[in-house]
Amino acid sequence: MEKRYDVYCIADPVFFDSPATATDKGLAFGVTDRPLPAGWTRSPQDDWLVCRPDGARRPGQGWKIHASARMDNAEKVLDAVWTYCLGRGIPFKFLKGRHVLQTRNLKYAPRAASGKLVTIYPQDEKELRETLEGLDREIGGEPGPYILSDLRWGAGPLYVRYGGFTERHVISDKGVLEPAVERPDGTLVPDRREPGFHVPSWVTLPGFLEPHLRAREADSVADLPYRVQRVLHFSNGGGVYVAEDTRDGRQVILKEARPHAGLTVDGADAVTRLCWERDILRRLAGLDAVPAVLDHVLLGDHHFLVQEFIEGQPLSKVFAQRYPYTGARTDAAGIAEYTEWAVGVCERLESAVATLHERGVIFGDLHPYNVMVRPDGRVSLIDFEVATLAGAGKRPTLGHPAYAAPRDRTGFGVDRYALGCIRLAVFLPLTALLRQDLGKCVQFADEIAERFPVDREFLDTAVRDILGEGPRGGTAGSPVSAGSPGERPPAYSVPVYSAPVRLTADPGSWPATRDALAGAVRASATPERDDRLFPGDIAQFGAGGGVSLAYGAAGVLYALGATGAGRRPEHEQWLLRSALRKDQRGRLGFYDGLHGVAHALHGLGHRGAALDLLELCLHEKWERLGSDLFSGLAGVGLNFAHFAALTGDGSLREAALRAAALVASRLGGEQDVAEVSGGKHPYAGLMRGSAGIALMFLRLYEQQGDEAFLDLAATALRQDLRRCFTRADGALQVNEGWRTMPYLATGGAGLALVLEAYLRHREDEQFASAAAGARLSSQSEFYVQSGLFNGRAGILAHLAATTRHPSPADDPEIARQVRALNSHALSYQGRPAFPGEQLLRLSMDLATGTAGVLLALGSVLHDRPVHLPFLSPHHPTDQLSDHGGRPQDGHRVSTQEGGDQP
Repeated sequence: MEKRYDVYCIADPVFFDSPATATDKGLAFGVTDRPLPAGWTRSPQDDWLVCRPDGARRPGQGWKIHASARMDNAEKVLDAVWTYCLGRGIPFKFLKGRHVLQTRNLKYAPRAASGKLVTIYPQDEKELRETLEGLDREIGGEPGPYILSDLRWGAGPLYVRYGGFTERHVISDKGVLEPAVERPDGTLVPDRREPGFHVPSWVTLPGFLEPHLRAREADSVADLPYRVQRVLHFSNGGGVYVAEDTRDGRQVILKEARPHAGLTVDGADAVTRLCWERDILRRLAGLDAVPAVLDHVLLGDHHFLVQEFIEGQPLSKVFAQRYPYTGARTDAAGIAEYTEWAVGVCERLESAVATLHERGVIFGDLHPYNVMVRPDGRVSLIDFEVATLAGAGKRPTLGHPAYAAPRDRTGFGVDRYALGCIRLAVFLPLTALLRQDLGKCVQFADEIAERFPVDREFLDTAVRDILGEGPRGGTAGSPVSAGSPGERPPAYSVPVYSAPVRLTADPGSWPATRDALAGAVRASATPERDDRLFPGDIAQFGAGGGVSLAYGAAGVLYALGATGAGRRPEHEQWLLRSALRKDQRGRLGFYDGLHGVAHALHGLGHRGAALDLLELCLHEKWERLGSDLFSGLAGVGLNFAHFAALTGDGSLREAALRAAALVASRLGGEQDVAEVSGGKHPYAGLMRGSAGIALMFLRLYEQQGDEAFLDLAATALRQDLRRCFTRADGALQVNEGWRTMPYLATGGAGLALVLEAYLRHREDEQFASAAAGARLSSQSEFYVQSGLFNGRAGILAHLAATTRHPSPADDPEIARQVRALNSHALSYQGRPAFPGEQLLRLSMDLATGTAGVLLALGSVLHDRPVHLPFLSPHHPTDQLSDHGGRPQDGHRVSTQEGGDQP
């Protein structure tokens, strides 16, 4: 699970949302509404409020000051900064409220931003020193989290870092748009904000900061009697390391805790939890399933708990290696063998948990990542920092969302719920969906019984534990009783889960299915909000995400229009108003920015508005973009070429060819990896890899007839094939080094769509074999997510585009994949909807959510071709229709109504 999603689950139990939206007057800082002096302006900026003197000119980059604080002294620190900066005309910004400060300091919040309450922008080094010394006299020594990206001034809470003052971006060598600073020669380079203090190579550290740098370097893990061998895990609270005890050579686990950081919802910091874990482990000393405490040492203000090293692998990893339904072919013997192993490991885990309960300890954070499977099959538990004592009446303050018990569970029922989830998850790992609908566990149990030869009582016990109906006839708060005899308990009482609409590949069901999905999407709309219209992925809350094709309104309206699901003028007006607002213009790319918005608006009949946006894009510095389809030159070039064909505009055609020339200059040969802004591209696949680049060259070949474009497409495709892996069963997937991916955006399915497009123009045995292997990879029974870019919906779109049947609905494999989407289906206001990334919240966007599922189903069932832009298997020029909407050539984007002038 990607931990960065955690903080976006706080504000809303149904959808991802920015923590800043959870506003409450009682949580605002005292200065939030305090009047500013004449000549000052206060304005919102994401999670911040920016205060600046009118007309003040500051450099675009330089040494900035951050002030750190805890919840209990934030007001004091902020008051001091407010008074100092206002009196001297120094711009600054501060977090909107205590709720934002807490979420930024939670255990799985981004580490580099942890602790930052205030940012101050000195004019020069002289003002930098004066401000540090002046504020240090007022608040020096106030406690707060250490800001890992910065250099601490004295004892804190003031820190300094060289970085950008104004918002500029550049494509990094990872192919990602990142904040930028400018080198002396004018070149933009990434503004490094990762943990660890860093000074750009052309910048000299001011002399008055050198003693503070020496103080920082004085504390080193080299002073410990343990030599770190590798990092297992980082969080905002510290790290977990495998180390060697230099005194006797044995391996140990070092668990680090930073003070005032890595908070849980009750405000406890990492040090508090580490000391608690030490005490719990000592209480459980001698149990086979519990690591021994070996030492507790202090280095500076960081605590290190030294534990016994447990040899083995996490249950999550063992499960991933063994699970039989990740391939296209399964055999009964393999499924039976897996079933025996899975039931056995669950029984051993329940016995291990029972030993904790016998000593009055509730584990509280039970999930497959915290269960170690030893080489001999025994299981051990790790990470006891949120364990509680029976009878204390406390609930865990952390927990994996796929296994964390509902609020009505107390005592041993917390572990009982998690054990029930694990029983289901080792056969169908979708238990994160139970946070949205607990009754879905009944559906999961039925699906497992159909696929695995597992005893039904094993599943029924799991369902009762999840529903809170008591283990083996007991109460939800009873301890685990490992294998105790007794009569068969009554069947669980919850009604069987029933989805609002049952998805099938029957064309007759399409109108009702389409209307139900579209109804869920529209019911979620929030036209009163400025940041997003439809809830979706957390990427909405980055620059331009609220309007983008992948995650924003443009993609949702594209899917609704393409599938004939109807129009809502007020939603289109929202997109028209928002597209040119300055805060929504952060990206130019096709899937993450204005090019995709222009494409969608034209498809909806807003020709004038689309051309306005394209004109704006044409005059931006788009040549600096990376090479990929998602946000780079491949997508931009395709869109320029698309509109050039529609309008006959020579400047657009020239821009398309310029984009192609830039990409070709970076491409290299078949044995190379494509370059991105001077760095090597690390990705493969449709959206970020060379497959998207090949798609641009293919469509330009179809427009221009120049064989050189076809040759470039072949080179790009071979580059991506070098980054693929063919499994033993012949299935081809993209190899990311630590996992292989079958999906549309990042895996073999998207690559295969471009391979098939190439093969319509030129035979190639390698490409034909790879396309067949990717199609085999798209025939697995199980995919973790349901979304279009990285889930089953994208697999479905791939199969529909490449089927050899007269109609996609006639293909039995496609019919099977449509039915399998029911495993992910949830209900939103009585209509079917689908979860986004990590399955933690519902999503309505194109890339991750319900709109993407709608588009994929449309590719199978709609009476007109439905596909992502430029991916039509039937129409090489990919001329997007207006989806039945009336042309609105006279409507142009109003720069007055939309906010700032472009």
